[in-house]
Amino acid sequence: MHSFRATLALALALTATERPALVVQAPDSPVRLDRATVLTAGDGPPVVLYAATNVTDQLLEQFTVLAFTFRADGTLKARQTAPARHLLDAHETKYSTLVLDGSPLEAGDTLVVGVNQAQRAGSDSWWRADLQAAAQALVQQKKKD
Repeated sequence: MHSFRATLALALALTATERPALVVQAPDSPVRLDRATVLTAGDGPPVVLYAATNVTDQLLEQFTVLAFTFRADGTLKARQTAPARHLLDAHETKYSTLVLDGSPLEAGDTLVVGVNQAQRAGSDSWWRADLQAAAQALVQQKKKD
């Protein structure tokens, strides 16, 4: 059974298509997202693979990532929040994924991802940012280019 799963995973990886996702960043965000790529394999939902870097000198207990899907005309189609990611050491980079199972991703759609909240270890307070307007502006700028 293990061999079958490994073969299936390899087959999916070989047939996967990739496209970049846009990254929106709040100016004071304690987490920076890099290399966000949308992977689509077979009949499964698209998956965003991204690198998250803690840009602070403190351990982050958790952070969340938002994904905005915009139609080709620039209107917001869907918004999805990833489950919280845990433990990101100071200046550490980790890779993670977000399964886009909330709405189908069509060829003309644009996906924008960003960190909208984070919590430092030992703190009850959260850093938060509203990214929707910045994501919309990024999509509009892309349409002009």
